Amino acid sequence: MTRIIEAQKITKIFGQEKNQTIALNDVSIFITANEFVCVMGPSGSGKSTLLFAVSGMDMIDKGSVSINGVPLYDMDEQKLADFRRKKMGFVFQNPTMLPSLDILDNIMLPSYEDYKKDKSKLSQMALKLMKLTGIEGIENRKITEVSGGQLQRASICRAILHNPDILFGDEPTGALNSKSSEEILDIFEQLNKKGMTILLVTHDPKVAARAGRIIFMKDGALESELNFENENQHTRLDLINQKMSELGI
Repeated sequence: MTRIIEAQKITKIFGQEKNQTIALNDVSIFITANEFVCVMGPSGSGKSTLLFAVSGMDMIDKGSVSINGVPLYDMDEQKLADFRRKKMGFVFQNPTMLPSLDILDNIMLPSYEDYKKDKSKLSQMALKLMKLTGIEGIENRKITEVSGGQLQRASICRAILHNPDILFGDEPTGALNSKSSEEILDIFEQLNKKGMTILLVTHDPKVAARAGRIIFMKDGALESELNFENENQHTRLDLINQKMSELGI
């Protein structure tokens, strides 16, 4: 299988001298195209730092990261930003959208650069995604006029509008109720089945049970992995909870 993410011996340190915290300690991970991977671990284990490091959102102190064979940290800041915009999508726990824009314009905003001469095509694409994710009809509303679940679906539309190679998520269901969480996870599964590579950070075993592979972290290092094939959701949850108990998570 083709490796889409290659991170070699990455180290990330916060603070200076006596106040240093090693958030990532010589971590190496490899993710192949079309994988659905979750990263789990206790608070402060480095899981979000890992996601930011392998997506180029945060500089590393040592090591290397490549996406589709392209070294991220050999680029200057502008080239890296352009690369992220074209190749990656991001969904966070609390979507950041502009209150002055309606939902449709918020979804289209990051992709305007690539569709300057054909905004109508971009709008059609966004409306199609809104229909697919179950939020058609709210395109003219402001972000304060929709539910949390609808806003998160809009953020997914925004993240995948440019058809990225990889979708990154940091606790994307953390602020949602159980029904909305399940619906969002259904969308992730559908995207993955269509070929999108997904890397999520989560503390929730129910979220992780949707993935094909789980990476467990502790104290800035990789502790263990679980790989799933044909196990049902109940079996996956049991295995995840057992592993979390073993690792003291």
